[in-house]
Amino acid sequence: MSQYVTFTLGPNLYGVDVTRVLEALRSHTRTQVPLAPATVAGLVNLRGQVVLTIDLRTRLEMPPREGDVEPMMVVVQVDGEPVSLLVDEIGEVVEVGPGSFESPPDTLTGEVRQLILGAHKLENRLLLVLDVDEAAA
Repeated sequence: MSQYVTFTLGPNLYGVDVTRVLEALRSHTRTQVPLAPATVAGLVNLRGQVVLTIDLRTRLEMPPREGDVEPMMVVVQVDGEPVSLLVDEIGEVVEVGPGSFESPPDTLTGEVRQLILGAHKLENRLLLVLDVDEAAA
């Protein structure tokens, strides 16, 4: 059995291995990084530690958030360092068995396909498993 912390981006449900997640919280004030790639949303101060923030909407080639909706943050461990991933909404922890896992759907193309490890078929939804190492690269 595997456990994933889930979150949404637009209509899609994503999951990150629970062992990689440090915390999930509301968005913090970000400091922009000059000349950084578009996927870098800035730096945040989490209890005295400076943490890189990646906008997953940009990374997954999705349109920007509408209106003044503030994103939420899923802080994950990447190469021993915390990295904050901006998401639309944080879900719950889901436990799934290996029998529901499949390779990434054929509908995922280009850069996005490289960021998805695979998908779990849930009762009424598809859970896309995010490769946090690739997403934070």
